[in-house]
Amino acid sequence: MSNKILIPVDFSIHSDKAVEYAVQLAEKNNFQIDLLHVFTDHSNIYMNALKDPSLVDPRVPEAKQKMAKLMEKQNQDTPGIQFQPLYADGNLYDEVRRLAAKEQYDAIIMGTKGAFGLDALLIGSNMFDVFLNTKVPVLAVPYSEKKFKVNKVGLLCNFKYGEIDVLKQAIKVYGTNFELVLIHVNTSNESVHNIDKSFEVFIDKIVEETGIEDISYVIKSQTFFVQYKEDISSAINTVIADELLDVLLVTKSKKTFLRKIIEENIVKKMAYDIKIPKFFARRTEE
Repeated sequence: MSNKILIPVDFSIHSDKAVEYAVQLAEKNNFQIDLLHVFTDHSNIYMNALKDPSLVDPRVPEAKQKMAKLMEKQNQDTPGIQFQPLYADGNLYDEVRRLAAKEQYDAIIMGTKGAFGLDALLIGSNMFDVFLNTKVPVLAVPYSEKKFKVNKVGLLCNFKYGEIDVLKQAIKVYGTNFELVLIHVNTSNESVHNIDKSFEVFIDKIVEETGIEDISYVIKSQTFFVQYKEDISSAINTVIADELLDVLLVTKSKKTFLRKIIEENIVKKMAYDIKIPKFFARRTEE
């Protein structure tokens, strides 16, 4: 287990919130937190500053000063958590992907807005492709004044083994001390009896492989969409609100673009519409 988290930071309130969330996790699980600032507006601003003092751009010491201030505040509030500042030039997505390939991170935690936020990462289909295919889980944290909790965790469920794999990756970050709510959207109008049977088998498998036993499930039926004129992502948001979920786990798949367009849109809409922290992960063998 790597026990490391990566956070892209631009010193906005959104990346500060991602750091705050990571600190809560680190207090429980002894994570090292790597804080990455990328100088995206100039190709060699940071490397020039390292090689030749006469080429130091004022944005470099300014960023380092902000990083030091951020780390000092966190060290005062939560001493004992190890922070490592990282700096790079270039494209945020490329640098995140490069680090994620090089280091063993349990998660990349991002604010949802701002220059370094998840919304910036998802602009354009190419960036969404990067997000979809990142092997390290991406944990998107919305800006909120309320204290984050991890009492009730939702998992989007189609009874695929890969979803249990995603749950296992989430356990590395959150532990197992939570109630798990499985959410199945019945788009094929399968009988509730058959779905209940599928849940029985799937829950047994989850208990066997993770040890989590506090498990319930929710089925959203096709008639729900017709009656309320809702799409799948808004139906999931209804479950989030009704069940008072603290986190939602979403399975990404490399095959998403080869499947029905609606399936691609579900992950995309889930990624854009962040009301609670959402944990996006791929099954590890993909």
